[in-house]
Amino acid sequence: MRQVIDAQEDRIHVMQGGCYVTDSPDVMLTTVLGSCVSACMRDPIAGVGGMNHFLLPGMKTPGEAQATQSYGIYLMEVLVNELLKRGGRRERLEANLFGGAKMIPGLADVGAKNAEFAVNFLKAEGIGYKGGSLRGEQGRRVHFWPTTGRARQKFVQGHEPSKPVGRVAKPLDVSSGDVELF
Repeated sequence: MRQVIDAQEDRIHVMQGGCYVTDSPDVMLTTVLGSCVSACMRDPIAGVGGMNHFLLPGMKTPGEAQATQSYGIYLMEVLVNELLKRGGRRERLEANLFGGAKMIPGLADVGAKNAEFAVNFLKAEGIGYKGGSLRGEQGRRVHFWPTTGRARQKFVQGHEPSKPVGRVAKPLDVSSGDVELF
């Protein structure tokens, strides 16, 4: 059965290493996850929300380069900062987490590391964790309506590549030094 989504909505696909924040009630964010994790975060009072999609936690050992755009530590900070720039307040932020599946038996469980990192990040930053769907052995497609906080997932059978439906989120320009790491 095909699910129908309101034709008036603007679908924006968040690709791996991406982040998108909006205050438009007409936007639905979507992504496809395997071992990657996506945080769907919002401030319900300010009516602003967003989604990221990271591939690795980004916990660094001495001598490694600093945050890379595909790392959770970087993308979680970008998501929080973009929400704050658009009127969100840290004490009101709430998040759902999705992904972190173990996709390839016999190899390191990157999904579990991503899931653990995301939960610990929310706890350390005092951001309310509302739930979601982490770990398991299947990929999932996630839809998130950032201004209402509504989130929906569908498990995918086999390998479903991250194919955009609608517009693809443009990378945020954070080269100006506006990212605040805390």
